[in-house]
Amino acid sequence: MDACAALADSIDSLAGLGYPDGRFLKELGRVAGVRRGPFWVTDAATGGRNRIRGRGFRPEVDDDTAGQARHFAGTVAVAARVGGRITRWLTTNILRDPPESADGRLSDEAIEFVRLVRSGDLAQADAADWIRERLCHAPRRSAASDPA
Repeated sequence: MDACAALADSIDSLAGLGYPDGRFLKELGRVAGVRRGPFWVTDAATGGRNRIRGRGFRPEVDDDTAGQARHFAGTVAVAARVGGRITRWLTTNILRDPPESADGRLSDEAIEFVRLVRSGDLAQADAADWIRERLCHAPRRSAASDPA
């Protein structure tokens, strides 16, 4: 399954619901099995649930597992609640995902996604395309379409 495309499709659907940005980001956490409400911290601390299994992420953010959609959405859920700086500390020191690792880079992308949505620099309507362009495998070009 192309989990990156499925993540982007989920974001497209979520954006169509018209939630305020904060709720949009928290609802995105549900893709990772992180509930809204007081139990979110328990869900996040236990790794959530892998609701979108599969691959499809660019090599630089792909750790060779089927859980990158969960990782991204879960990190969004945490960053939406505690901020980017604390989330980065948690992913580095608790999850042990160094910034130069695939998971570290994916966490940084999730934190940036939250920052952009919160600041208004990334509209919800454009969020799925942001995922497709930044995180998903680029479409393969056929030899016939290669100008070389």
